[in-house]
Amino acid sequence: MAIYKFDDFIPDIGDNCYVAESAEVIGNVKIQAGCYIGPNSVIRGDYGRIVIGEQSAVEEGVIIHARPQEITIIGKRVTIGHGAIIHTCTIEDSAVIGMGAIISDYALVREWGVVAEGAVVKNRSIVEAGSIYAGVPAKEIGKVSEEYKNVWNHFKDIYVELASSYHRRLVRI
Repeated sequence: MAIYKFDDFIPDIGDNCYVAESAEVIGNVKIQAGCYIGPNSVIRGDYGRIVIGEQSAVEEGVIIHARPQEITIIGKRVTIGHGAIIHTCTIEDSAVIGMGAIISDYALVREWGVVAEGAVVKNRSIVEAGSIYAGVPAKEIGKVSEEYKNVWNHFKDIYVELASSYHRRLVRI
């Protein structure tokens, strides 16, 4: 894995995390316990700070960054889908960010907010708690059901298990 010190900032990676060998984690980054960081992801805390909460999954090709002297906060048990872009925003606990979605500067995705695949959450927008947003720009299209939460909690548990077991299950051949 490519873990880089930047100036005086050294990434802090919690216990039972998996960070793919091709992922890059740079500078002022805190990844809490039980997180999965997929291949080719870039978490760049060079002039901003990034915090990723416990048991979150950052899938392949995700880019996370923050503006100078600002912060990107990702809560606990957040799922960020393949190829998403996350920039100087706050994503609260249990949110689901779809593949290829963009969460722009100062946006807020509240608890159990869902951003559909390819959606764009514009600067300073809010994705309300328990709501599903889709489109460009993203607009509310529905509410998160208990069944949806149960299904996604199962997927989130799978990534937590993967994070703790990849070190012994993944073998380069």
